[in-house]
Amino acid sequence: AAKQEGFYKQHKLDVDIKAGGAGTPVAQRVASGDVEFGIVSADEVLILRPKGADLVAVFTVYQTCPQGIMARASRNLSSLEDVFKSGTVAVEPGNAYVSYLKKKLDLSKAKLVTYQGGITRFLAEEDYAQQCFIFSEPVAAKLKGVDSKVFLIAESGYNPYTAVVVVKGDYLKSNRATVERFVQATRQGWRAYLDNPAAANEVIGKLNPAMDAPTLAAAAAAQAPLVESDDTKANGLGSMTAERWKTLGDQLKDLGVVENPPAAAECFVQIGK
Repeated sequence: AAKQEGFYKQHKLDVDIKAGGAGTPVAQRVASGDVEFGIVSADEVLILRPKGADLVAVFTVYQTCPQGIMARASRNLSSLEDVFKSGTVAVEPGNAYVSYLKKKLDLSKAKLVTYQGGITRFLAEEDYAQQCFIFSEPVAAKLKGVDSKVFLIAESGYNPYTAVVVVKGDYLKSNRATVERFVQATRQGWRAYLDNPAAANEVIGKLNPAMDAPTLAAAAAAQAPLVESDDTKANGLGSMTAERWKTLGDQLKDLGVVENPPAAAECFVQIGK
């Protein structure tokens, strides 16, 4: 949206948006200086910084993590804990949220399998639940005629910032003005998209023909409440707090994922409204 609406150009930036997704080493490419900006998760920053990756977060899209577990609405489940009382649940075993849930909930009554992507098994099996992003797989399932209920991982207490824009620390020091202009333009893009996603959705639909207009419109509506919060109303879209970063670091330490999490102040910078 920021590119399509011309906000990057207004800020004198020529931005080339490259494909990411599963299997793309985004954090490593930013840390190596191959690209200036990348989109990762907050826990990646906390995990990789102690390993020498000089990553600094400058903007986050989601204030509430959109990761969840979706189950058939017809099962009438009422909580995340209920999802793991029976049936099959597909998750990515190496994901930090899975470790968190294993420590917090009893997962022994469900059969845990590795998530393979897509919704084929979800559509075919009544007692099959799977990880999802609230604006993706549940929307796709509904368009296929299967209603789901999504239980956000954030409801369990594990709520990392998600879709976090990061830069290399050295790049930030040498190009602070450029980073600030990038963040401002990105913030404008998200504001425009939240207010009226149709124009950007048309571009996205051409880039990804598998996502038709109704799917994109439903996805935009589903994600909007996760992007805005009391913090963003006070400090602007994409804002972050040291408290949230510290909480996440403490959780990762408790899970044994990070031995000594970096200080919150090292992990992000707040770029104003």
